[in-house]
Amino acid sequence: MNLPAIEIKDLYKSYGSINVLRGISLTVGEGEIFGLFGSNGAGKTTLLRIITGQLAADSGEAYTAGISFNDSIGIKRAVGIVPEAESPPTFLTAQEALELVCRIRELDDVQGRVDRWLSFFELESKANILCRDLSKGQRQKIILASAFIHEPNLLLLDEAFINLDPIYQKKLREYILELAAKGRTVFMCTHILEIAEKLCSKVAIIDGGRIVAQGTINELQTHTGEGLEEIFIRAVGGSTHES
Repeated sequence: MNLPAIEIKDLYKSYGSINVLRGISLTVGEGEIFGLFGSNGAGKTTLLRIITGQLAADSGEAYTAGISFNDSIGIKRAVGIVPEAESPPTFLTAQEALELVCRIRELDDVQGRVDRWLSFFELESKANILCRDLSKGQRQKIILASAFIHEPNLLLLDEAFINLDPIYQKKLREYILELAAKGRTVFMCTHILEIAEKLCSKVAIIDGGRIVAQGTINELQTHTGEGLEEIFIRAVGGSTHES
């Protein structure tokens, strides 16, 4: 029996007197496109940082690609991560930034991999431009390419569609669907619910540091035709949180 791509058990995290995660438990199976949704400050990014080994939890367990969250290097080797609001190194060109990722990961066919992703995002004409001189959308494409370039079996995406125009949002959606069709797993946080509704095989909604709903969209519907936006608003009771 295959291990889950992600397994989280009774996870807690506080910042001083502020309880950010309160007993989070969820499982993401292999080949799923799993969406995590919540208002600003609900705990999404904190949870993602813990399961990618970037942040220590107070208690509980989490395994990402079968690797304990205590082994941050092991997780980073195994998965592809797109952090929220990340930028590539400003002092490198687009090509150099992707080459650096390949060298760090000790990948073969470096030029072939770099060329593939520059072509995928139509950045060939920007290859020798410093990342600081790229647009926000172009920098986001380099961050995405950096996560995809080693072809991981598990991708963890935090607001991956931000700063992409509709053409590249569609192209990224299609790529994610191709990955799932090959048995790879994608765990994503996004505020763009219409995109998530088209992609996610399962979803979980976090509110006040707790999972308040999870399952397929069909399982979470209270009536036929209810969309993810309606499901989300009902699950959180219309509440909002400060980020």
